[in-house]
Amino acid sequence: MSVRVERDKETGVAVVTLDRPAKHNAITLDMARGLGTVWRGFRYEDEVRAIVVTGAGGRAFCTGIDREAAGNVPQPSSPYTIDDPLLAIGPKANDLWKPVIAAVEGMACGGAFYLLGEAEFLVAGEDATFFDPHTTYGMVSAFETIHMAQRMPHGEVARMALMGSAERISARRAYETGLVSEVTETGGALTAALAAAAVIASCPTEAVQGTVRALWSTREAARAQALAHAPHLVTLGNLPADRQAELFTRRGPAFRTR
Repeated sequence: MSVRVERDKETGVAVVTLDRPAKHNAITLDMARGLGTVWRGFRYEDEVRAIVVTGAGGRAFCTGIDREAAGNVPQPSSPYTIDDPLLAIGPKANDLWKPVIAAVEGMACGGAFYLLGEAEFLVAGEDATFFDPHTTYGMVSAFETIHMAQRMPHGEVARMALMGSAERISARRAYETGLVSEVTETGGALTAALAAAAVIASCPTEAVQGTVRALWSTREAARAQALAHAPHLVTLGNLPADRQAELFTRRGPAFRTR
């Protein structure tokens, strides 16, 4: 499945690791299903009181869906619906209200925002970068921008989405804009996230989960309304798959980091 779960009974912290470092931890359909199972399972594990999600290898947290492994997912003909295999990969989408901290090293882009958008906060190594390549390849960034709009100022989300693969946001800039809560030395994000998770897990879990739920209630209505529009925006705005594939082969690796 390429999703690894480790539990520390002493601290009450679990670590969920996307474990495909050779593929920049890109998510396959099996991994997407597996993540949903993991989050739902944590609801019944009273000994797990806080969770850290990270990516293996240090080169990337996650680069979204593995298009090659996933192939072409059949889509409904209606522009108002879409079968998106990443919609349920996050903890909140699976009704988990235990706190989740994301530890980010290397690249985090595109579909990674489904996970990052449902974490309580992010810790990033100094070499971490964030970007959204959708528009570069003829795809609408809808779900991703909605998730990020809950964390970053409108103009910053707009710039990241509209610049596509031409620009990446550094960990320092992500900290300045509120996406990241702490920047560590490269390779230190997981250690810092675990330390924070252990503190949170030491508190009464009923109070912690209630606080998480209260915080999410402040944004829930606007988020739900925006997500309701996302499927038909994607369907109407995406180029056909063959045109997207052509753009993937033509674009070069040039980008700037700010």
